[in-house]
Amino acid sequence: MLFLAVDDENLQLNKLVDALKEADPRCEILSFNNPLTAYEAVKQVRIDAAFLDIEMGGMNGVELAKKLKQINPNINIIFVTGYDQYAIDAYSIHASGYLTKPVTIERLKAELANLRYPMPIKNDTNRLRVQCFGNFEAFYNNEAIRFSRSKTKEMLAYLVDKRGAMVSVKDLSIALFNEEKPSYIRNLVADLSKVLKTIGCEDCFVKHFNSYGIKISEVSCDYYDYLNNEPYAVKAYHGVYMQQYTWEKEAQF
Repeated sequence: MLFLAVDDENLQLNKLVDALKEADPRCEILSFNNPLTAYEAVKQVRIDAAFLDIEMGGMNGVELAKKLKQINPNINIIFVTGYDQYAIDAYSIHASGYLTKPVTIERLKAELANLRYPMPIKNDTNRLRVQCFGNFEAFYNNEAIRFSRSKTKEMLAYLVDKRGAMVSVKDLSIALFNEEKPSYIRNLVADLSKVLKTIGCEDCFVKHFNSYGIKISEVSCDYYDYLNNEPYAVKAYHGVYMQQYTWEKEAQF
């Protein structure tokens, strides 16, 4: 899990980071004493939970929380503050928690155990991780993977949806373009192979003669975990699946 900690008082920030490490030794933490710097730094990183002071210079914690939710609507926001008058603001943006200082290890553990958006229990930083609920996204080492072509990303999404089944060039063409474009599909295959090789995940992409698939054992996926009744995935599904693609409506849960 990747956490964000922001507090403009260094002493309080260090205490929060130490408490988080003790509450969840598996977590990685990005810490900042400037909310503007924090926002710029995490634009391309998927944060699982953000622990934010509220009264800060430049941008207060509520404003920062709103911006973080624009990046990732399912981010868990936990306000950590010395004041209690912001509880209504926290409720209005559907924060996951509200802690008053000083924060204790026990209270942090309680918040982590009852997050609004439960986090995966696995450490998948060294595997390809895909998110199917909401918009489709792909990650490696908790960073969003950049695709030079949007159709390359869509092809990966389609193969993930097929859960290991091999898909022919013709079927990929129809799904992605509504017509047969075999040469374009092969260009996308080469592009996807290059992207996955760059991050060391090429083993998850299976290629046979004129057909392609995903090796599901090499992929961490909320959809797959949902089908296996993993508690975090069951709670994370709110009825929206790969919503940016039209063919996703064929998916059966």
